[in-house]
Amino acid sequence: MAPAANYSAQKLTLDSIEIVRLADAARQIEVSICPSMGNIAYEMKVHGQPILMPPAGSLAEWKTKPSQAGIPFLAPWANRLDQDAYWANGKKYVLNPEAANLRRDGNGQPIHGLLLFASDWQVVAIKADAQGAEVTSRLEFWKHPEWMAQFPFAHTIEITHRLSDGALEVKTSIQNQSMDPMPLLIGFHPWYQIPGSSRDEWTVHLPVRQHYVLSSKLTPTGETKPVDWTGPIALVGREFDDVFGSLVSGEEFYVENKGRRITVRFGPKFPVAVIYAPPKRNVVCFEPMTGITNAFNLAHAGIYKDLQTVASGTTWVESFWVRPSGF
Repeated sequence: MAPAANYSAQKLTLDSIEIVRLADAARQIEVSICPSMGNIAYEMKVHGQPILMPPAGSLAEWKTKPSQAGIPFLAPWANRLDQDAYWANGKKYVLNPEAANLRRDGNGQPIHGLLLFASDWQVVAIKADAQGAEVTSRLEFWKHPEWMAQFPFAHTIEITHRLSDGALEVKTSIQNQSMDPMPLLIGFHPWYQIPGSSRDEWTVHLPVRQHYVLSSKLTPTGETKPVDWTGPIALVGREFDDVFGSLVSGEEFYVENKGRRITVRFGPKFPVAVIYAPPKRNVVCFEPMTGITNAFNLAHAGIYKDLQTVASGTTWVESFWVRPSGF
């Protein structure tokens, strides 16, 4: 097959829902994105094998009853806040607990921001050439009063999903249109799987050096410890719901079973990894984060020194990459 004909990017309608499908015919990789469901890349197949946990049921059923699947985007805060408020630029911002867009974890803490299943993403560019296939979608946060009431920093987000050279790149651009510096605590929650096998047969590689000690409500206490392993880890008998830092430069996360591997590389502006591997589900999550859980409040308390900000009028950009092999 000629390189120019290999990659494709097209809009499709499934179950009356518009999606975008990127394809690499030579490697038999397909990635499907649903802009109206949080712009989630909900499916990635390699030789027909799904390496992302898919939605439960059809797209129409997923739209009616949203649940996490694929690669969800978490913003304007990722993971948990320890209260219905957060600090930014020395000011305390109180969340409206009556707002319908506020999600909570099992302990009642606000979790995963406001945009998990946002329907307002707009496709602004789609193309395929000899080098790859990609789609860019935009969300103008500043146009939504219900979001601005909870996080009053005007900004625009663009996410580009690009399939090239056997890997999926997820690139995020955030333009701060407000007058103040915008604190940045975003991330992604990808759900990886190796079809036809149990998580107890999987091995993972976690290139991290620092483990953040968590409270009983799964927010960092400020204490850190060195990790207690070297080399790959068998998942059998082990579970994770943990926050890690000090990522090893040049190394990548992976999950592997019998020669099938999903490798994930974080760009340097994702210096924190949340690892989630529940004991009774055949999934593992290597979650790229710009900061630790509850970083807004921990930074104000002087406990966390590495909270990123986006200066007024500037744009923050970073990517992570997913590369399957052996499927």
